[in-house]
Amino acid sequence: MSSHRSLSTIRCALPRRIPKLRQSYHSYEHDAPSAFTPAEDAILSAAIAHVPAHGFTTTALSNGARDAGYLDVSTNLFSAGVFSLVKYHLVTQRLALSKNTSSLPTKEPTNVLENVRTLTLRRLRANEPIIYRWQEAVAILAMPKHIPDSLRELALLSDEIHFLAGDTSVDTSWYTKRAGLSAIYASTELFMTQDRSANFKETEEFLDRRLEGAHALSTTIAEAGRWAGVQGMGIINGLRSKGVRI
Repeated sequence: MSSHRSLSTIRCALPRRIPKLRQSYHSYEHDAPSAFTPAEDAILSAAIAHVPAHGFTTTALSNGARDAGYLDVSTNLFSAGVFSLVKYHLVTQRLALSKNTSSLPTKEPTNVLENVRTLTLRRLRANEPIIYRWQEAVAILAMPKHIPDSLRELALLSDEIHFLAGDTSVDTSWYTKRAGLSAIYASTELFMTQDRSANFKETEEFLDRRLEGAHALSTTIAEAGRWAGVQGMGIINGLRSKGVRI
């Protein structure tokens, strides 16, 4: 008997579309439902290990399927193609942040900004194994059909960081803080793809400058919104300079 699972078994295990997250809010009592089925998780987690060598490609997906004990053809069941692999990295690394918060200072209001910095840097460092392939991922994320999911995941990351940092604001700053951090994170992530400094020291300095600028300009809602808009245009122009059509 073949060590690979039958295609019919795979079709039963894998849905034709990767399910969307069903919960976009935090709950202290309940965990968010998994964004991936066990079969998806097995294939995609194995495929990530091949990204440094093969990039975010169908080759990495096929190798992952093979490593997980599935037929290569099972990758055809991921209707979103290689975007599924990029999204898997985004979702799993975002969720991993909540599993390592013991090193944060207490969640007092005075420590929120420091906690945001720590968590943002921690998320960026999770990209280190695949950072020199990340421009490929950015190009995939910027495809028109993927932009809604891409922006949603970025918003979820920003919300997760503020939540874990202890931000309890309930006024309009709730929105401006998250919009600002989304812009900061995206621009810093792009910067990191070109950083050749030891231990990504220049990326850390870049992040600190952006966070300091955001803090200084967030004294009014109008200024914060204008700052986020400028940063957003910077991200778009950066993508265009890489040949991404937006």
